[in-house]
Order: sequence, then C-alpha cells, then structure tokens
Amino acid sequence: MTKNAPPLVVVGCGIAGLTVALAAAPRPVTLIGRAPSGSDCSTALAQGGIAAAMDVNDSVDAHARDTMLAGAGHNCSDAVRYLTSRAPIAVRWLQQQGVNFDRQGRRLLLGHEGGHRCARIVHAGGDASGLALLQALTDAARHAPHIHWHPPAVLEALLLRGGRVAGVRLLGHSGPHQDIDCAELVLATGGCGALFAATTNPAGADGNGLALAQAAGAALRDMEMLQFHPTALDVPASGRLPLITEALRGAGAILVDDDGQRIMQALHPAGDLAPRDLVARHVWQYRQAGKRVWLDATLLKGDWIQHFPTVAAQCAQHGIDPRQQRIPITPAVHFHMGGIATDLDGRSSLHGLYAVGEVAGNGVHGANRLASNSLLEGVVFGCRLGRRLSYMQLQLPGSGSEQWIDRGVSADTDALMRLRTLSWQSMGPIRSRKNMRAAQLHLLADAGISESWQGRLIERMLRAALKRQHSLGAHYLLND
Repeated sequence: MTKNAPPLVVVGCGIAGLTVALAAAPRPVTLIGRAPSGSDCSTALAQGGIAAAMDVNDSVDAHARDTMLAGAGHNCSDAVRYLTSRAPIAVRWLQQQGVNFDRQGRRLLLGHEGGHRCARIVHAGGDASGLALLQALTDAARHAPHIHWHPPAVLEALLLRGGRVAGVRLLGHSGPHQDIDCAELVLATGGCGALFAATTNPAGADGNGLALAQAAGAALRDMEMLQFHPTALDVPASGRLPLITEALRGAGAILVDDDGQRIMQALHPAGDLAPRDLVARHVWQYRQAGKRVWLDATLLKGDWIQHFPTVAAQCAQHGIDPRQQRIPITPAVHFHMGGIATDLDGRSSLHGLYAVGEVAGNGVHGANRLASNSLLEGVVFGCRLGRRLSYMQLQLPGSGSEQWIDRGVSADTDALMRLRTLSWQSMGPIRSRKNMRAAQLHLLADAGISESWQGRLIERMLRAALKRQHSLGAHYLLND
C-alpha cells in the first residue's frame, strides 16, 4: 500500500457497510454514516434473521431453489449459488464478531418464513435480529484499528477525475462542506422505500446513494422491482409503518378477513407462508375493496411474546394486545431488488465506484426477494467485496479533468409528500400501465417534484416499470 495514499471510503453504517469495512482489514477505511452507529438504517429495524442451510435435513441446493423460485427465475444464478453456499459461513463469521444467535439447547433455533420449504432462519434476540447484528458489528468496527469513523455526515457529491471516482463531498450536521480524497468508494446506502407513502423503511432510506450514482452516469438495473411486505401494522402514520415480522406466521399466526375467515388457504399450497409478492397482492386487493385484513395470533400456544418482543412493543404502542386481539395489517414497500448494476465483486460501471447491500443490483434477488436473504446478502457480498479491496493493487485516480457530480435540488416537504403518494398509488403491489403513464405526466407537470432528485429517481423507476410489458414477480401488471 502506498504511504499516505487516499483511503477506501465506505458510505453507510448498516450491515453491508460495516461488513465491508471489517473485511477490508488491514487496509485503512474511512466509514461514514448519516447518524451515529447506523441508527437510521434499515438494518436496525430488521426483524427477520439470516437464512442459511444449517439443518441436517436442509441443503444449499434447497436454499438456492427457494431463492430462485421466489425471484421468479429472474435471479443471477451465479449470485444465488454464491449467496446460499456462503450462508453457513456467514453465520459463523457473525458469531466471531460477537453475535449471539438464539439457541434451543446447544443447537441454533431455526425459524420458518414465507417462501422457504423448511425452517432455516437464524435469529438473534427473537424478532430484534437486525438490531442485535448491528450492535455487534458496530462494536467490532469501533475496536478495529484500521477503521476511521467519520463524524455523521450526508454524502453530497462525487469527484470524478479522468472518468474515475477520486473523492467525495460531505455535509455534516454543522459546519461547511468537507471534501475527502478516496482511491475507491463503496456505497452501502440502503434502499429507496422512504419515497413511498406506505413503507416499512426509515426516513434515511430515501435512495440518496442510488440517485447520486444515477447522476454520475452509473448503470442501473431492475429499477422497477420493489418488494412489498404484506404485513405492516395498519395504523395512521406520516412516515414508516411498523413491520409485523413474517416469522409470526411461521409460528402459526394466520391472515383473516373481518369475519375471521382465512384468506390464503385456497390460493397457495403454503397458505399464509406463500411468497411475499402473492400475499401482498391479495392483501392489497382486500384493502382496495375497502376491506381490512388481520393477522390473528391469538391461538398461538405458550408465551410466544418472548420470541417477538418487537411486535409486542409496537402493538402495545397502538393499544393492541396481540395475545387477545387481531392485528390490523396492510402491505407496504419493503425492499428494492434493483439498484446500481454491479458484478459479484460489487463493481459498478463507473471506475472506482462499488456498491453493496440494498443499493446494489447484482441480480441475487431476482424479481422478488426471499425472506431473510437481505441481511445475508449484506454479510456475504460485504465480506467478498471487503476482502477483494483489502488486497487489490491500489488504483490511484488519474490526473485528467475534474468534475463534481451532485444529485441536484431536493424536494421540499410538501412536494415530497405529493411524490410519496404518487409513487405508492402508481407502483404498488398491483400496477396499471394507465396509472403509471398518468403518474409520469403528473410528475412532469409538478415542478416541485420534477426538478428534484427524488422526482428524477421515481421517474426512472416508472420508466423501467412501463418498459417491462409483462408481469414478473413483484412487478404485477393489470391487463389494461
């Protein structure tokens, strides 16, 4: 490594960014997050765990088949094979970083979630897995001598020199902009779910990294592929809706209508544990017809609340006792399968720019992500990218012409609310070409939206959705 060479810069302090930073040792890493300890990232909210073939009756091949089936065959098969084959190794690596997974005696406790044909979900802290993983990896990174934690800041712009990423511009919570040179830049900035009115995503998942890559000319892929979680808590909210974990259905909770009749029994052999896209569409249809859908956990045996403390706390905040009352639910945007187009090593089409986690589009999830493959993706591909960057020959940016690339102006509060409503109504679980074309025209006619970087990102997603003429996975089209 060249003395005093520009560092590797990683933007994002969720599971993907932390994993890259840890795996890149001993290479110096500057780690940048928008809030202390990644507290605004989706990882902290993840209730699902890590999918891995850990049982003697399970196999990597079975995990891969379930992943491909959920993704409607739109997956990159090489990415799926790598993900599923490395899953047990990822679990052991996380244990080495200090994660204490739930056990039943000496064995790992394996949960069952939708789309999986067997129990293969490793949890930590019941339904607080994401937070447990985040805390352990954050603590490991805090003690790693090769990682420099930059004070919380927002990535504002990229410096291109000779057509290659050479630096970043940051805006902290106080003070002027700060420019930092870098040899390579890794974006681990998460998804874009916060740009939709009904979402399980935190406010920080606003597509900022994706929009910056778009402005810089990086290739994108599968932008229309949004996953909808079928069971968000149906309560009034101006921001994130609380998530009701799929593992609750794995434990025996059922989806019912106002009369208590099961709604999934006749639609799929797996019933309430059918793939998320199918369940979300069915719940959406009920909601569009003015009906409500409920998750009934009242018949579960034992003190199951201890395994789902997050669900219990969220319900309690809204006056619901899930042991005695049905839980009102609604579908919501949950995960973006598309993003910055990358290979399996995280390389984008823009020299010096890498992406990992939800912001990346390497094809592993196809047209619909299999439950509990998202945290797994962050660890598996984060480790792969970090290790590659730890030993690759340092490519110092050239001396060509320089150009700063930023996202552009941001939508004000009112315009952002209009955009979130527009994007949810036009690109929900069931889509109509007529509605999407109308949304395009509405977007272009609203200067407060069309001139913002958020509007340009949603317009790109609408174009991709209209370009795909047939239903595929989570992209479900009406015949209009």
